[in-house]
Amino acid sequence: MKQILIIDDEAPIRKMLRILLEKNDYAVIDAQDGSQGVKLFKEHKPDLIITDLIMPEKEGLETIIEIKKLNLDTKIIAISGGGVVGPETYLDLAKNLGAQYSFNWIFAIR
Repeated sequence: MKQILIIDDEAPIRKMLRILLEKNDYAVIDAQDGSQGVKLFKEHKPDLIITDLIMPEKEGLETIIEIKKLNLDTKIIAISGGGVVGPETYLDLAKNLGAQYSFNWIFAIR
């Protein structure tokens, strides 16, 4: 079974993604910030990471950089609902740092 690591500081987002992914037969682990996410990545070596970009402690861009240093082949999807300069700027940066996909979840639910 493929394993996915969700990293997001908002518990409702983690819960929604967990429910969706588990219903589609994925094993899910989750972290509330980038520091915890990197720790879980090292322990579990998930097949995919879905990470928010704007979080306390270690934000998503830092998390992507650190995980890519550990394993360049790691598949990452970056998600964001906003920020000071708007989600598109952060999402573009995430793709430049190695995220395969980026997704503005606020736009998607409107």
